[in-house]
Amino acid sequence: MKKYLQNAGADLPASIVVFLVALPLCLGIALGSGAPLFSGIIAGMVGGIVIGCLSGSQLSVSGPAAGLTAIVVAAITKLQVYEAFLLAVVLAGIIQLILGFLKAGIIGDYVPNSVIKGMLAAIGIILILKQLPHFFGYDKNYVGDESFVQGNDENTFTGIFHSLNAITPGALIIALVSLIILIAWETKFFKSKRILSLVPGPLVVVLAGVFINILFAGSAPNLALEQKHLVTLPIAENAGMFISFFTFPDFSHITNPQVWISGLTIAIVASLETLLGIEAVDKLDPLKRVTPTNRELKAQGVGNFVSGLIGGLPLTSVVVRSSANVMAGAKTKVSTITHGTLLLVSVYFIPTVLNLIPLSALAAILIFTGYKLAKVGLFKDFYKKGWDQFTPFVVTVLAILLTDLLVGIVIGILVGLFFMVRSNFKSSVLVVNDDNRYLVRLRKDVSFLNKPIIKRKLEEVPENSYILIDATRADFIDKDVIEEINNFLKHAHLKNITVEIKKSMNKTMHLLVNEPVNV
Repeated sequence: MKKYLQNAGADLPASIVVFLVALPLCLGIALGSGAPLFSGIIAGMVGGIVIGCLSGSQLSVSGPAAGLTAIVVAAITKLQVYEAFLLAVVLAGIIQLILGFLKAGIIGDYVPNSVIKGMLAAIGIILILKQLPHFFGYDKNYVGDESFVQGNDENTFTGIFHSLNAITPGALIIALVSLIILIAWETKFFKSKRILSLVPGPLVVVLAGVFINILFAGSAPNLALEQKHLVTLPIAENAGMFISFFTFPDFSHITNPQVWISGLTIAIVASLETLLGIEAVDKLDPLKRVTPTNRELKAQGVGNFVSGLIGGLPLTSVVVRSSANVMAGAKTKVSTITHGTLLLVSVYFIPTVLNLIPLSALAAILIFTGYKLAKVGLFKDFYKKGWDQFTPFVVTVLAILLTDLLVGIVIGILVGLFFMVRSNFKSSVLVVNDDNRYLVRLRKDVSFLNKPIIKRKLEEVPENSYILIDATRADFIDKDVIEEINNFLKHAHLKNITVEIKKSMNKTMHLLVNEPVNV
């Protein structure tokens, strides 16, 4: 408790930033999922408060995720009854709990770092590209969409192109002012002022956006924004109406196979996205704290169980919100929990105030966050690390940009694994020669993948040569490789090749290598 109180000065301003980022994303993802708008807010509350309390991560922020939108749309369409879909979310939570107890969280440890960093860079670029239309006041697509192909028959690039032909002047002015404020807030002058440093830049942006739009309404009505360019939150006139926004699952659908299939699909995809998100947030954490992944799966399971019980969308750890949390200077989970509390309190007490916030101001905040995630320096750093790191990084970025998060990650992992195997393949076998004297050194783990190169190199040794096969540094030698070596030993003397074998008598695998036949 003392640690949390000590960091409150950093966590509370950060929670406001995350709240401002999460609010339109929750609404947008609910809209894109074909679910009631308030279901996104419910998911944001549960992700912040419930998962925030149970998670072992200090900086991760959970909520409704764009990566689940297509799955949610398909599930609602198949089940037709929203209450049946909520039951699927409850079942997904139970399945995630089971996965946590089965220690399935270890899966996240096998994702290459280059892929994780590529995912962060890709999300940064996506934030910039996807928010540019909203920056210009072109709000045809819902806020929070991350897929290349959009639900409004456009894609990421055509959406930007169309926005340039449909600029809303008032929105653009607000967005430009917002961006200037955010850039200024990062300068030494503003950071050196203690009072200003306590006020988060995004909060100033939102207040400035609301104020400018009010000025437009009074003095330049042609620049004033219509409601479609502002946050649109359901308004409850009394406590009874607010409670009516919450929906409960219909357990009579428990025997429907489609409910179980949807629940299992949500559980698997949400778990994968969470594990990837947690890995990414740990990479961003300045203190490099490591989140216990199995505990995270259990926390997500409880979160989805609760969200489904009260009418919310399924949840995952969300990189956009988490990165905004890190960039805002959060230190502990107090920021995450407080942002969930702010969602709950504000949608009940001040929904009309929230509905004054221009989407273009929020777009500026997200674009600035995206820039921080995808700085040019990150690409330069990976280029310096070599092609085996740079290629998976770039492929992951491009794959996510042109498909969606999960598909892009899978492609990135496959490319990363290829380079990892290739690196191991190269380093496991060393072949050098000086005239007709050859050295074949086996190192580390020599798998069956090394069989072709070993077979080829041995057969390329010319007549009247000397070859030393040194296996002393190999911890493991595949039996197929051993068989190839033994086959070579049987006929090497026919080419007058002198063979010497070095092996460790303490390693059982080495004993399978025969002694050379030197005539």
